Amino acid sequence: MNYQLEKLTDDVCFGEAPRWREGKLWFSDIKGHRVKNVDLNGIVATVLEIEEEPSGLGWLLDGSMVLVSMLDHRVLRYDGETLTTLADVSHLSGGKLNDMVVDQYGHIYMSNLGYDYEKGEARVATNIVRVDADGTSSAAIGGALCPNGMAITADGKTLIVGQSASTELLGFDLADDGHVSNRVVYAELPEGRIADGICVDAEGAVWVASPMTKEFIRIEKGGNVTNTISTGERHAIACMLGGDDRKTLFCMTSAGVHLSASAEALDGAIEITRVEVPGAGWP
Repeated sequence: MNYQLEKLTDDVCFGEAPRWREGKLWFSDIKGHRVKNVDLNGIVATVLEIEEEPSGLGWLLDGSMVLVSMLDHRVLRYDGETLTTLADVSHLSGGKLNDMVVDQYGHIYMSNLGYDYEKGEARVATNIVRVDADGTSSAAIGGALCPNGMAITADGKTLIVGQSASTELLGFDLADDGHVSNRVVYAELPEGRIADGICVDAEGAVWVASPMTKEFIRIEKGGNVTNTISTGERHAIACMLGGDDRKTLFCMTSAGVHLSASAEALDGAIEITRVEVPGAGWP
C-alpha cells in the first residue's frame, strides 16, 4: 500500500515518546522543555513545562503521569498539580535516559543511551532500568546497545526493545511481577536500519522509526517487513498507533537528529497516515 503522510502539526521542536490517551496524542517536546498533547484537528496544548529535557512518558495505575528527565537521570511523577521525583536512576544508567514503557501493573521500564554518540564516545552496552510505583529501582536487563524505543505486546507477556546501535529488536519474557527474562531476537531489521521509537500492533508486528534511512517500517516477529513509509528528506523519530480505532499512525519527524542543534535546525513535526492493523499493547 502506498502510504501518504499528512502533517498534523509543526508546533514541536523535537518530539519523542508519542502516546495515545483520552482522545489525544501526548508527547514530549525535548528541546521545547514541555510535555504536550494534540488532537486530531491539530490543536496543541502544553500539559507541563520542565527545566530539563523530557522524553519517555507513561501513566501509573492511579492515573498520575511519569516521565523521563534525560540529563539528570530522574523519573518524574506528575499528579496533575505537583511534579515530584519518583526515582533517581543515575547509578543504573549511562548516557542520557531516553524512552519508557509502563506495563499493565505499573512497572516502569526505561532505556538509556549508554554513551554520548554526538561526542564520538565508544559504544558500550547498558541497562534497561526498572522502576516500580514506590520508586524502587533496579537493572532489569543488561547488555543492550543504545536501547531506545520499547513496547509491550497485547497479552502483556513480551517486552520489545529497539536498539539504536544494533539492527536487532530484542524480545524478553515479561512476568506479572515485572521480572524480565529469556532474551531473544524478536526481529532483525534490514541492513542499514536501526530503531528509534517503536509501537506494536494487534498482530504483534512492530512499527519502527528508522532515522538514518528516513522511513517507518512495519516488521513482523521473525523479521519479515510488510510495509515501508518514506519520510522524504526528514528523519523518522518515533511513532504511535492511535485514533478511535487505533489505525491512525502518528509519525514524529525531524529535519535533524542531533539534540545539540538549534530548534530551528531540528524543525520537528507530527505527521499522520492510516494503516490496516490497529494498535495494541503498551504504550
